[in-house]
Amino acid sequence: MKILIMMQWCRPEPDFKCIPMARALQARGHDVEVLTGFPNYPGGNVYPGYRIRLLQRECVEGVPVIRVPIYPSHDRSSIKRALNYLSFACSAAFIGPFATRKPDVVYVYNPMGLPGLVFKVLRGVPFVYDIQDLWPDSINASGMMRLGRLPLALMQYFFAHVYRSASKIIVLSPGFKRALEKRGVPPDKVEVLFNWCNEDALPSKESQRDRGGDMLDIVYAGNMGRPQALECVVEAARRLVVACPRVRFTFIGGGTEVETLRGRSAGLANVRFIAQVPQEEIGRHLQQADVLLVHLKKDPLFAITVPSKIQFYLATGKPILAGVAGDAAALVQRSYAGLTFEPENVDSLVKCVTQLESLTTTALNAMGQKGRQFYQQELSLNIAANRLESILASALNPSTRNRP
Repeated sequence: MKILIMMQWCRPEPDFKCIPMARALQARGHDVEVLTGFPNYPGGNVYPGYRIRLLQRECVEGVPVIRVPIYPSHDRSSIKRALNYLSFACSAAFIGPFATRKPDVVYVYNPMGLPGLVFKVLRGVPFVYDIQDLWPDSINASGMMRLGRLPLALMQYFFAHVYRSASKIIVLSPGFKRALEKRGVPPDKVEVLFNWCNEDALPSKESQRDRGGDMLDIVYAGNMGRPQALECVVEAARRLVVACPRVRFTFIGGGTEVETLRGRSAGLANVRFIAQVPQEEIGRHLQQADVLLVHLKKDPLFAITVPSKIQFYLATGKPILAGVAGDAAALVQRSYAGLTFEPENVDSLVKCVTQLESLTTTALNAMGQKGRQFYQQELSLNIAANRLESILASALNPSTRNRP
């Protein structure tokens, strides 16, 4: 197949979906091209060596990449964030069809879905739409903005049209599939494909640190924004500083709420912050952890969301402490890789931390190994590439397009 991957984020940005999947599909004999924007995530600044222009062609790790203009931004401004998404959607939709070879199928990984519609109309190409966020639900859940009745209705109408036009829809969890079914999308049109992780950033070898009498280091790595609601973790640290003096919380990364969290944790000896590190180095930092933490605020949308760091944590082979609900909690529980607690519930978090602190090194290592095995058998890039290859092929064949 000639496959066009349309994705807003691509290396040298932190990228576990675009280039790794493109290479995996190439290895299966497919002709793959990527349409993306100019790298600016996560800081919102265009990377050194790049400048915004109408079109740029390059080759990234053996994959042909075409870049189109984008408004670079990733800060608190809801308007600027919206422009970031919309600018790529419009550039990909109205420059992309004339800058790329005609593919057999388009794999659209973009919040708006607009480029897939335009490719279908202008070039007669079927598209598979990969949904990582339910719009407009995600806008309200993130706290970026509150939509009025008219914008909400227009957005709902637009996405209903995108769903009808897509040959196949990929979602990241069973809950997303149920949500689309409630919106009238035929069940046999929707495929659940759990995300994989950036396997290139995983530790090169397994690490099973013997705690001995040392601290239990609970590490959170990633974006620290409103959806992560990490204030409850700081409050738990405050309660545990005396009750469990051998527990420490380490936050690695950046985000809009970092300074707020630093302020809330001022004076706490059991909380530390490490600045954002390159993606290729994060595995080394996690290798030194005893437990890996993930948390999302309590919201109905996040009950059907699986944050991608869960897959990375599983593959790292460390126990997981997960303040998530619904599908994400079910994934951790299915893997037997750790403990789950109610999001934003400090009492529930403290109880789980106390339980983990009482476990032996052997018990903690066993949890981590179960998680690693689960990832390799159920969620790896190789598993996902096989599934995606099948889904893309079904989009080309009307007789199988809507079969389960």
